[in-house]
Amino acid sequence: MALQNRVTPTGDIIATSHRGLFTGNRGIIHDPATKTLLKKRWSSPAWLTCTCEFRGRRREVMAQRSWTELFFLDEATALAAGHRPCFYCRRDDANRFRAAWEKGNRVQGVRMHDIDTVLHHERLEHGRKRLHELLMPFEQLPEGAMVQQGDESFLVTQGRALLWSPGGYTTIERQLGEAALLTPPSILRTLNAGYLPVLHPTASR
Repeated sequence: MALQNRVTPTGDIIATSHRGLFTGNRGIIHDPATKTLLKKRWSSPAWLTCTCEFRGRRREVMAQRSWTELFFLDEATALAAGHRPCFYCRRDDANRFRAAWEKGNRVQGVRMHDIDTVLHHERLEHGRKRLHELLMPFEQLPEGAMVQQGDESFLVTQGRALLWSPGGYTTIERQLGEAALLTPPSILRTLNAGYLPVLHPTASR
């Protein structure tokens, strides 16, 4: 049986057999005895996106009273949910992210703690995923941004919308109507400043 540890672009955590490109965490939010989630969905404002393997180490999922291993289809999914690159296992990516975050948000000398504080405000509203107004035409959104229409999430890549699912992306044969922004605004500005997230291979079919 699949564990409940896959994160959707809306930040929900679901059970699915599909594998993702990244892991990450929000602190300790599981019971290692049952390998099930607690009622809370975060215990730290530092929501990270990590590599699935680092220096040959592999963790048994939800086996310890340590951080809860979550998984993401790709980095665009993680960013939409409000996660950012880990400074320990993805230092180069984290440095590029911070540089683009500073450029896009017109600030200097920020620490990852500062970014986490901003993101925590942007990703949640009354304990649920916060949706943001789309302030530009869909076609002008940067590569890797994600939007929400009804119950469906969409990735923006090469000026087109791809429907997200736990197993990958599919092309839609219709125009995307009114949509809300899933990707937190500060991360959207980071993407506009040149940070390119890693996309699932199905995004380039």
